[in-house]
Amino acid sequence: MIVRERFGTDDSGKEAELFTITNTNGTQLKVTTLGATIVSFVFRDKEGTMRDVVLGYDEAASYLEQKGYYFGATVGRNANRISGARVTIGGVEYALEANSGANNLHSGSNGVSHRVWDTERVDEKAGSVAMKLLSKDLEQGFPGNMTIKVTFTLTGDDAVRIDYEAVSDKDTIANFTNHSYFNLAGHDSGYIGEQKLKIYANAFTPVAPTGSVPTGEICPVEGTPLDFREFKEIGREINADYDQLVYTKGYDHNFVLDGGGRFGLMAEAICEATGIHLYAYTDRPGVQLYAGNFIETHKGKGGALYGERHGFCLEAQCFPDAVNIPLFETPLLKAGEAYSSATMYRLSLD
Repeated sequence: MIVRERFGTDDSGKEAELFTITNTNGTQLKVTTLGATIVSFVFRDKEGTMRDVVLGYDEAASYLEQKGYYFGATVGRNANRISGARVTIGGVEYALEANSGANNLHSGSNGVSHRVWDTERVDEKAGSVAMKLLSKDLEQGFPGNMTIKVTFTLTGDDAVRIDYEAVSDKDTIANFTNHSYFNLAGHDSGYIGEQKLKIYANAFTPVAPTGSVPTGEICPVEGTPLDFREFKEIGREINADYDQLVYTKGYDHNFVLDGGGRFGLMAEAICEATGIHLYAYTDRPGVQLYAGNFIETHKGKGGALYGERHGFCLEAQCFPDAVNIPLFETPLLKAGEAYSSATMYRLSLD
């Protein structure tokens, strides 16, 4: 079942829609055309209580006021950071917005996260909603008129699958992700440090002391607090006296996935209190673990207070600053070629 309703407007007055998708298990997904955003993901815990496991807001206005957190949003054209807020494509240098010190983060203030997308298709039988957006040439500083489509599907086995598609009339950058903050005890339950995480990665990309931009190295996680190859509480080593954690005030790092771009598991997370188990899948080469280190105390859905480390993100992506580091897989999309990618988050009690 899919219910469609109004959700408020963006700064220009364009109306945003909210879609509530419910499957036969009673699991519920809410998505809005404002930023192609996941607003809620509700699942029954081991005691039979329905838990909303993603942070978010009750109306469009709050998303616009708190846009720097990107709660649940589709991020692009380029997710994560670009050093110096500049990119060279085809020998031409393009200046981007420097919205994170001297760097560009998540494509700047005019990224697709803050736009109202058009509803392209609602498919009750498939449990899916497709949204479409035209990102104009140089609108974010990137070249090319790019048509982007994101499809959200709530499956019968309690997963939200996110399919990305894009095409541009000029060579450009395509590196999209979803920025949901998960809290498997419930969005309103506070600190996520006791929840356990496993990441299918033997290596990570270290960042420089300032700016959180990769150094260009690929280093093993073994022997570091970034080793999540086996389940470990997120909070166990988050405050360790380790330079990489000091630089970013906790976890905010890209992991080099063992799957190498083949669709498969990138991470799992478990909350023992609720019994909820998250399985996360992607076909991207990397995943950014962000532990909500910089969430300031403010009100979210239902008046819940959100704060530092109240949610964790698993952002499937090309590596940060890949546009400037030849060692990393490029996010370059050639004119006329089709970009496609998929990410899936599945909830379970097993």
